[in-house]
Amino acid sequence: MAVKPKTIDEYLAAVSADKRAALEKLRKTIKAAVPKAEECISYGLAAFRLDGKPLVALGATDKHCAFYLMSNSTVAAHPDELKGYDSSTGTIRCPADKPLPVALVRKLVKARIAENARRGGKSK
Repeated sequence: MAVKPKTIDEYLAAVSADKRAALEKLRKTIKAAVPKAEECISYGLAAFRLDGKPLVALGATDKHCAFYLMSNSTVAAHPDELKGYDSSTGTIRCPADKPLPVALVRKLVKARIAENARRGGKSK
């Protein structure tokens, strides 16, 4: 991306159509799970904050789409649900034509909300 995006719409406009469709679905799922979340750009990614705290982000590379949990512990806390997915410390990667299931995204977003709440603040 030559110009740094300032909004999620700008971020998505710069990715390929197949990845854009997958990320729009992910965006819609996140917004439905936590309507009070604020959209933003964080670390160059399309992201969401809740009560001023980083919640989750989404992004695309040449090879895959990614769901960033912005937490080192959330992926580790859900090994059974994430079995079969390409994941690392705080990231889950998938091909654009095989997006993460809506129920799994909702569960992980709720886990992040709970994690932020445990760390202090009002993200419940």
